[in-house]
Amino acid sequence: MRHFYVYIMASKSRVLYTGMTNDLQRRVGEHKSGAIPGFTRDYKVHRLVYYEEFKYVGNAIDREKQIKGLLREKKAALIRSKNPTWEDLSLEWASEKQVLRYAQDDKSRKGIERITNRAWSAEREGLEKKESCLSLPASY
Repeated sequence: MRHFYVYIMASKSRVLYTGMTNDLQRRVGEHKSGAIPGFTRDYKVHRLVYYEEFKYVGNAIDREKQIKGLLREKKAALIRSKNPTWEDLSLEWASEKQVLRYAQDDKSRKGIERITNRAWSAEREGLEKKESCLSLPASY
């Protein structure tokens, strides 16, 4: 199912930018890298400080317009309601990817350890039987 997001980015000096997208991680990455010329690159607006998720694009567009029409103080209050310290919410994604990568590394290490242990056992058995070569099961 596709989702749509309305988000607010901020600079360190709290310059604000409001946008809408269907891929929040990609779009925030574009803002952070400065890949797309414009306001966020010119004013170094790189921190995701607020976002909302919508099921329907029309609702997201309406909410984006509503937020863009708010006075700065109302936008700041909206941000503070969910993110009082104005932390970069996208930093959580990096740590989630890191944990996932480590989890994948752990699985591959366990697989390698399992194969190594089986090979060692087979080698030991081979030596005990005085076989000249090691044969592993066909599943390897």
